[in-house]
Amino acid sequence: MNTDKLKQAEEQFLSMYPGGFENPEMLALAKKHGVGKMTALVQETFAEDQFDDPKSVVQSMGKIVSRASLVSLFEKPKFRDYVNSLGPQQEAILANGLKEALHSNHETGFNMMLDILIEGKLAKWSLISLLPVYHRPQKEVFVKPTTAKGVIQYFELEGLEYKPRPSWEFYIAYRKAILKMRASVDRSLSPNNAAFTGFLMMSLEK
Repeated sequence: MNTDKLKQAEEQFLSMYPGGFENPEMLALAKKHGVGKMTALVQETFAEDQFDDPKSVVQSMGKIVSRASLVSLFEKPKFRDYVNSLGPQQEAILANGLKEALHSNHETGFNMMLDILIEGKLAKWSLISLLPVYHRPQKEVFVKPTTAKGVIQYFELEGLEYKPRPSWEFYIAYRKAILKMRASVDRSLSPNNAAFTGFLMMSLEK
């Protein structure tokens, strides 16, 4: 990691937005994305005791993805239509995968969900990383392809090679790198991991 570039990005961001994400402009942007509301919704909808009905779980996944500002407008209807077309066995795998990812073994759940998304040709980083980052916004990360590629290149993150097909190996390595970077900057830049990666994205655009 190029610490000098990270510190330079931090200084530039704080000079433009004093107070970091407490700055009025950033608060307005955060309100637009509604991460706090989405986190509360995901934590309530997918609480551990809410997984008795796989069809209901899968339908809720489709509804939340449709509401998420972090997912592109192009991907939302495709995901919704796909999950609504799943048979009982696929619904069970996807729902159980989400339960594992959020409440038990994240790696197992990640790969279960990935298998179903691959079948629908929807193995997208945004779709597989969205619900975990809403559920645990301080621990998980949202993988946006353009941001991930730019962060790896610009901040010189060694040992990381972005690939379009999601993999657990890349996810845990990328998450580790993001958390290390987050720990190196002022806390005002990282009320949660989605905000911090938003800061990194904005830094790449300067």
